[in-house]
Amino acid sequence: MVPDGLWQRIEPLLPKPERNPRHPGRKRIPDRQVLCGILFVLHTGIQWEFLPQELGFGSGMTCWRRLEEWNRAGVWQRLHELLLA
Repeated sequence: MVPDGLWQRIEPLLPKPERNPRHPGRKRIPDRQVLCGILFVLHTGIQWEFLPQELGFGSGMTCWRRLEEWNRAGVWQRLHELLLA
């Protein structure tokens, strides 16, 4: 689990997805849960497809896509700069 203090610093950096009200699709897994999944994969070194859904992080593909989305949005660079300051 990501500690509350760290999450309060990370959450404002994350892009807010736009939902089309006419075609809302499936509700996204909360960012905090996905971040925990990303950290779990990076810490353990398991392959994305083997991330157990029973842990509540969503699928490995969901976590990987969100990691890519956040990377394209520059989240990791801004977080790095924030934590260094």
